[in-house]
Amino acid sequence: MNILLVDDERELTEPLSRILNREGYRVDVAHSGDEGSRLAIEQTYDLLILDWMLPHKTGLEICQQLRSRGDQTPVLFLTAKDTLDDRVDGLDAGADDYLVKPFELRELLARVRALLRRPPTLESTPSQRLQVADLALDMDNQVAYRQNRAIELSEKETQLLAYFMRHPNQLLTHDQIHQQVWGEGEKPGSNVLAAHVRLLRRKVEAKGEPTLIHSVYGKGYRFGSA
Repeated sequence: MNILLVDDERELTEPLSRILNREGYRVDVAHSGDEGSRLAIEQTYDLLILDWMLPHKTGLEICQQLRSRGDQTPVLFLTAKDTLDDRVDGLDAGADDYLVKPFELRELLARVRALLRRPPTLESTPSQRLQVADLALDMDNQVAYRQNRAIELSEKETQLLAYFMRHPNQLLTHDQIHQQVWGEGEKPGSNVLAAHVRLLRRKVEAKGEPTLIHSVYGKGYRFGSA
């Protein structure tokens, strides 16, 4: 089982990672929100243990970012924030459990075991269902949903939309999209990508709905509600 531990208190992460290793878990450690967010997106983990207050990006923001991508990896918050409102905010952000510092090691290990025992759901695999803003994508059935309407997609449209949704608010260059959606040996003609994007826009951006697919002139596209 792989665990990502994100906390800026080295006096906590060093002994805790050793204990988790001794319990049979493989542990990656990050000491800032940016580093933790990058690892959580780039690697596959069975559990994330996040401190709430982190440099650069909070644990709350990391959790919200992952949930917006459709990533349902279990999240356990470790934090000194102990009010009811804080707990509600953490759970609303998508956290699965919440442990207030200082905590007993036995309780932490029990919480870890409980979260890792939970059976996976369909949404626990990011490739199956994605959500950004008011748009949801069911990859298995090649159907998107927006404003209470179902949008049927082709296989390539599904792949293209999924790539956009996995990288919200990021500039994706033409070359990046070609490589990820078409592959090295299947690079399309110069206008094929533009045609696919145009068709996709017609389907997911009905009249009066906010634009989601934004063109960045001469570079590529950015996906998101802003």
